[in-house]
This record gives sequence, C-alpha cells and structure tokens, in this order.
Amino acid sequence: MSDTSLKLIAGLGNPGAEYARTRHNVGFWLVAELARRHGGVFRVESRHQAELARVRIGAADLWLVKPMTYMNASGGAVGSVAHFYKVAPEEILVAYDELDFPPGTVRLKQGGGAAGHNGVRDIIASVGESFWRMRIGIGRPGAKGEGIDHVLSRPTAEEERLIRETIEAGADAVPVMLEQGAQVAMNRLHSRDEPPKPI
Repeated sequence: MSDTSLKLIAGLGNPGAEYARTRHNVGFWLVAELARRHGGVFRVESRHQAELARVRIGAADLWLVKPMTYMNASGGAVGSVAHFYKVAPEEILVAYDELDFPPGTVRLKQGGGAAGHNGVRDIIASVGESFWRMRIGIGRPGAKGEGIDHVLSRPTAEEERLIRETIEAGADAVPVMLEQGAQVAMNRLHSRDEPPKPI
C-alpha cells in the first residue's frame, strides 16, 4: 500500500497552437499522455481558467489540469481547482520544464523553491511549497540571456525524442507512485539515466 496520495496532476505550459510543441509546454505533454493512457478527455472549465480531465489510475481518481492562464500565472488555475475540490498541497503533482537538466532527464521531488521557474513560483504563491514536482529536462541554451527564446522554441528532433522518452517514463511513474509510494517511483525514475556500472 502506498503512503502517497495524489488527487491533482497539473502540467504547465502556454495555451495556443503556436506554443504546443515548444520546450516550455512539456508539462502539457505529460498530462496529455496520462489522459491518453487512462481514458481522460480534457474539457474547458472557464471558472478555473483551465482544461480539466478526470481519470482513474489504479484505485485513485485524479484531476488532470492544464492551466489556460499562460505559464507565469499558473497558480490561479491550479489553486482554483485545488481549493474547489479540497485538494491539499501534498496531493498535487506539478509537471514542468527544467533548464538545469538535459533532455532525457526527469526528476521527482516534493517541496522546495521555484528555482527561477515563474510558473512554479506562482503556484507556490497560491498553494504553498509542499506540492510534488516532476521536472522534465529541456537543457540550457548555448548562450547566456537566450533562456526565453530557448523555452519558447521547438526542441531539435533528437531533443524531442529524448524528451518524449522522459514523458513516457514520467507517465509510467505516476501509477507506481500511487500504488507503491513516492520513494519507489523516484528510485525507478532516477536510475533510468544513470550510466551503466562497470562490470
């Protein structure tokens, strides 16, 4: 039996076709993959300024959330859904892009600061720090000061292949987290990209 309870998984991104395949939208990709696997259909919920889908993963019923407020105002939508459905911060998982990790790396953790991510900062302001985070690596741009252009542009074909692999791994980790606990999910997720040990 798991000691981890999730009721809401939010994927961060920007609404609109022009952003759909950009690096900043990998959180949207993750919740879309969960909806695809578990039979969820996203519908616009204007009162929450979000698209919501209801899914059942194992024995758990969860809301999947895509804020439609643009990245930097993600907290309004996540907070609205959480407050309306009485979801505690510890029952929220937020998936988002991480500049500090290369494509192909994904990490799970609970709590902490925003580390410069404006969407995460806005969620912290709305619900506090104790929610779970799934950080999906997109890598840093070659030159300093190009961060905004980097996150709002499309990954290369090879980067996208690696990112899609992490989306698959992240989606695999959610049922493990719910059924066997966060530590087991973290161990599996974090060991997948370690270099092979010498024989």
